[in-house]
This record gives sequence, C-alpha cells and structure tokens, in this order.
Amino acid sequence: MAQNISISKSVQTLLLLFLIIGGLYFAREFLIPLTFGGLLATLILPFSRRLERKGIHKGIAIVMCLLGLLLIAGGILALIVWQVSDLATDVSEMQQQISGLIGKIRDFLSTAIGISGEKQKEIIEQQQQSSGVVQMASMVTGTMGVLVDFVLVTVYAFLFIYFRHRLKKFILMLVPAEEIDRTEKVISQSAKVAYQYLSGLSMMIVMLWIFYSIGFSIAGLKSAVFFAILCGILEIVPFVGNLTGTGIAVLMAVSQGEGSGLIFGVLGTYLFVQFIQSYILEPLVVGAEVNINPLFTIVVLVLGESLWGIAGMILAIPLLGITKILFDNIESLKPYAYLIGGDSKQRKGWGERMRKLLGRK
Repeated sequence: MAQNISISKSVQTLLLLFLIIGGLYFAREFLIPLTFGGLLATLILPFSRRLERKGIHKGIAIVMCLLGLLLIAGGILALIVWQVSDLATDVSEMQQQISGLIGKIRDFLSTAIGISGEKQKEIIEQQQQSSGVVQMASMVTGTMGVLVDFVLVTVYAFLFIYFRHRLKKFILMLVPAEEIDRTEKVISQSAKVAYQYLSGLSMMIVMLWIFYSIGFSIAGLKSAVFFAILCGILEIVPFVGNLTGTGIAVLMAVSQGEGSGLIFGVLGTYLFVQFIQSYILEPLVVGAEVNINPLFTIVVLVLGESLWGIAGMILAIPLLGITKILFDNIESLKPYAYLIGGDSKQRKGWGERMRKLLGRK
C-alpha cells in the first residue's frame, strides 16, 4: 500500500513538472517580456531607492533610472553603429577575401564530393530566390516584435518597482503567520541574487570590452573595438555567446588575408581573456550567490533555449539562481538545492582575494 502511494506521488510530481514546462512554452510570448521586466526592475531598484530617500517622488525616480539605463544602451548602440560604419569601408576587400575562400571551398567540394562549381552555384541561387521574400517578411515581423517587447519590458519594470510594496504584501498574505519571516528572507535573497548577477554581468562585460579591445588591437584585427563589443555583449548567453563572438572575429581575421599570425593572435586573445574571466572576473563581480554547477548550467541553458529560444538562454541562469534560493529555504527541497549548487571552493584564488580587498562580500 505504501509503495502504491509512493508511486502515485512520483507520477503526480512528473505530471506537475510537464504541466509547468508546457505552460512555460505555450505562454512564452507573455512570460518572456514579463520576466525581463522583473529582472530589469531588480537591477534599477537600488538606484530608485536612493533617489526616493533624497525626497524624489517614486514615479519620477523610476523614470529617471529607466532614462539613465536607456541613455547608456543608446550610447553603446551609437558606438556600435560608428564602428560598423568604419567596418563598411573595408567591405569590398573583405568580399574579395571571402570570395576567394568560397572559391577554394567550391574547388574542394568539386574534387572531394564530385559536385561541380556550376551545380553549387545553381543550388545557392535557388535557395536565395526561394528564401529572399520570406527573409524580408521575417525581418520586418521580427523588428516589430522586438520594439513591442521593448516597450512591454520597460512598462513592466516601471510597474514592478512602483507597486513593489503591494506585490510583497500580497505574497506575505498568502503564507501562514509563522512563515512570514522566512518568506521575507526568500524575497530579499531572490532580489539580491538577481541584482548581483545582472550588475556583476554588466561590470564583467565592460571589462571584457577593454581586454578584447586591447588584445584584438595588438593582434592587428580591423575594427577591433567593434568585435570586442560584440564578444562582450554575446557574453550574456553563457558558453555559446563567447564562442560565437570569437568565431566571427576569427572569420574577420581570415577575410583580412594577413596570414595565420593574425588568426593565432585572435585565438590567443580569446584564450587569455577566458582565463582572466574564469579565475578573476567571475569570482570578483558575480560571486557565489549564483553558484550553479556546470551540469545544471548546461541543462538549464538547453532547456531555456528549447522553451524560450535565445531569451531563454539569457534568462536561464538568473532564474535558476532564484530557484536555488527558494529550494534552500524549503526543508523538503534542500536536497535539490544541493544538487543544483556548485562547490563553494571554486571561488577561492585571486578572484576571492580581490573581492576581500575591494570589500565585496
């Protein structure tokens, strides 16, 4: 009898898990902007509180913080556009290099597989003709979707901060009186882990821009600042982002046609920056609050991409960190928090020493 009850609970747990995953997938268009808005609210909340303590009205303080964030994002976008305009001057030379590389690949395919150059050209032209209109329509639709989501995220962030006390009180009203203190602790820790992850990630991206810019410039890569910014921004997608950015930089190095020295210079910069990032920057600016072991980091990234695409990969780590905080404070779920978490000893080393010197806990 007890065994049947245990099996029944296991089945119910699995069904609940599949229902949650299904709900996350089918409600993604609603949940993605809402989640981004919530995380953005945790990022600017400390700054809004400082302004409010100085006597500024809450709504005005929130608007000022959002405008400041938008100005920073606009400055970064302007810098990217400026670098792209410089890159455009070398487009013709890049096209010649890439055309020569494509010609070599075609010759290889013709020799190794037996597909003639004319046949390869015919296949490429057919694909371009069939997908040109579809690509244009997808681009327009995607741009409109991004603009709508951007407005929604901004509005959600404003409302989350403006009504934060009401939302917190609502959550506390749902729990028994004896659990209020623990619930307040969970809310505080969840907001802290989201803020520390996002602020730390922002600091780390800026540092990566500096290191990549120096390294790519020394290596001789054209538009080094642009590719440094690209590699840094793509860091918001763990594992995949830095490899993608570096791959694009290597492709640029190949297209310059300056030999293997430039390629090795770009790869050497990538390896050096990854070493600095892993052993100094991440322990220094991110800390142990989002301490997830590599297995579950990869699992949650794959699951996030399957459910919400690129947005899911960006949101996966902070959401898993918040989930771990919840599990840590629920007795029956502590084993799962231990399973998800990483080894705290990984923080030791130069990164931990620098944290102590700078007074970061």
